[in-house]
Amino acid sequence: MIITGMKHFESVCQKKLVEWYNKNRSETPIDLGDVFIVWSCKTLQNYKCLVSTAVSGDGIYAEYTFNGDKQELYEDVYKKLTNTCHKDE
Repeated sequence: MIITGMKHFESVCQKKLVEWYNKNRSETPIDLGDVFIVWSCKTLQNYKCLVSTAVSGDGIYAEYTFNGDKQELYEDVYKKLTNTCHKDE
């Protein structure tokens, strides 16, 4: 895999999350319009990107890391389990 820039990397990540979602959560298929970039950066030859879905209540987000030395893309998919507000120690 060759990444040609940040926009290309973000596009690849969005496509990968759509592929993962449709394979693993088949009850509600999504397309590219249902995913968005939360954050991304490039450091030296490496890229990192956080991607989430606009599907209400699913809590799915993915972290993609591109190792520029090895030309490899790593995918970690997470699901938010809780959202708690703590006002005291």
